[in-house]
Amino acid sequence: MKKKLFSACSLMIGFLGFSQTEVYFKYDEAGNQKYRGTNLSAKRAETNALREEPKTTSLMDEKEFWKQVRVYPVPVNDILTIDWTEETDKLIESVSLYQHSTTHWKFQQQNLPQLNRQLKIDMSGYEWGVYILRFTLKDGRTFSKNITKR
Repeated sequence: MKKKLFSACSLMIGFLGFSQTEVYFKYDEAGNQKYRGTNLSAKRAETNALREEPKTTSLMDEKEFWKQVRVYPVPVNDILTIDWTEETDKLIESVSLYQHSTTHWKFQQQNLPQLNRQLKIDMSGYEWGVYILRFTLKDGRTFSKNITKR
């Protein structure tokens, strides 16, 4: 009798103690896990706490950036002129030019106040071909554009 009672108790403890429990997961919009647990109230909790309103930042997207930068003449023969607006001037850290086929830097210039938002690159000694004009912004982003030299 003791063995049967002991077996029945062990069986009940096994079912109750080691049974599967529901685990709830909550993720933010970027896919990062914000909550994991067995709390039933978390399942019913409003998801508004996890949702944040998109913040309006002053970050300029690439399309808007190129609207505020002028690169001329393209295709270039001798002098490539680049100028940009005052708003864009606050974002630009450096301007670089390299040859597409060799990935060799031909020109690099930090954005300094004495540039006066304009840059002229003498490409008369460069070979014909495709060059990549690259703007590096202060926040780490890079925007590139193809320039042809003939």
